[in-house]
Amino acid sequence: MNNLLFPSKSASESKLKDLRPGWTVKIHQKIKDGDKTRTQAFEGTVIARKHGNEAGGTITVRKVSGGIGVEKIFPIHLPSIERVAVLKKTTGRRSKLYYLRDKSAKEIRRKIGQESVVSQAE
Repeated sequence: MNNLLFPSKSASESKLKDLRPGWTVKIHQKIKDGDKTRTQAFEGTVIARKHGNEAGGTITVRKVSGGIGVEKIFPIHLPSIERVAVLKKTTGRRSKLYYLRDKSAKEIRRKIGQESVVSQAE
């Protein structure tokens, strides 16, 4: 059977279990490239946590890379996660921080608009 449907005892001791929305985290995940395996880090803000600590629970992490918002969804009981580092803990008043998607997009548009005004003035 699928391990996500019936997690083993070691999977129930997940590293993503204690994360909260609003925290800035760095998640190190094993990636397999052909015969080699490497560790890839994804650093961002936790914007959502769904389905609690059950087998299908997930955490959504968002970062802005090169002016483009990138979101990655991590299953809580994913065996390829090596470690999780909590960089900053903030207290949020919402359980889902989806408004950060629009806020960061507006800030990016505002910066682009200012650059075009400056280049036209010169």
